[in-house]
Amino acid sequence: MDSYDVVVIGGGAAGLSGALMLARARRSVLVIDGGEPRNAPAAGVHGLLGLEGTPPAELLERGRAEARRYGAHVVTGEVTDAKREGHGDNADFEVTTADGRTVRARRLLVATGLTDELPDVAGLRERWGRDVLHCPYCHGWEVRDQAIGVLASGPMAMHQVLLIRQWSEDVTFFTHTNPEPSEEEAEQLAARGIRVVTGEVAALEVKEDRLTGVRLADGMVVDREALVVGPRMAARAGFLSGLGLRPTEHPAGIGVYLATEAGGRTEGPGG
Repeated sequence: MDSYDVVVIGGGAAGLSGALMLARARRSVLVIDGGEPRNAPAAGVHGLLGLEGTPPAELLERGRAEARRYGAHVVTGEVTDAKREGHGDNADFEVTTADGRTVRARRLLVATGLTDELPDVAGLRERWGRDVLHCPYCHGWEVRDQAIGVLASGPMAMHQVLLIRQWSEDVTFFTHTNPEPSEEEAEQLAARGIRVVTGEVAALEVKEDRLTGVRLADGMVVDREALVVGPRMAARAGFLSGLGLRPTEHPAGIGVYLATEAGGRTEGPGG
């Protein structure tokens, strides 16, 4: 059984950054990466100084090479279980992967990220990360001045539609299955020139591999070139149940997360 100072679970940008610094601190490090980065559908990474527009796969390839340069080991695998062996703060962790491999670690760094749970609208998932997006700071520039729709899909919908208005004057708010805006909210939307369309959204209209519109359940089609959706986000943390760590509902109602203290530590010692 191999043993390391730290096992990093998740080899995205966060996990590799942690591995890089730990390896530079002369710690023995193993990164176990499931190979399913959340941003894989995106054409490029944005807002990362010096690497603006870099394709996600290229960024990870460069990150793995940098971590390995300092002695970190990076492998592909899915962690299925993690538990403590021994007692007290100095007890080791035992990590098991889907192929049956087991490794030990003095500490665990969990960087498995989130899974986006999207609304059940025909054609939406296929456009995700392309002309269906969720973060204007990540993708707003690419759809600036276009006809943008915002699909209400949770408690942050009003915040989202008012925010995206910064990138375009042509914004339509689809209430979908959310309640209609309150009187105060309607005034806010009208003040920003945002059109409100009520009724459930059934599907996206696509032509020549580009989003062209949003079709409602009653058959009406509203022309749009991009659609903003706030997914429900779920922490990838099922393998931590053996440590007594379970995701809980986020206070903002946007999904489930693994609660940590300000420094990133969980309730479990050593993690």
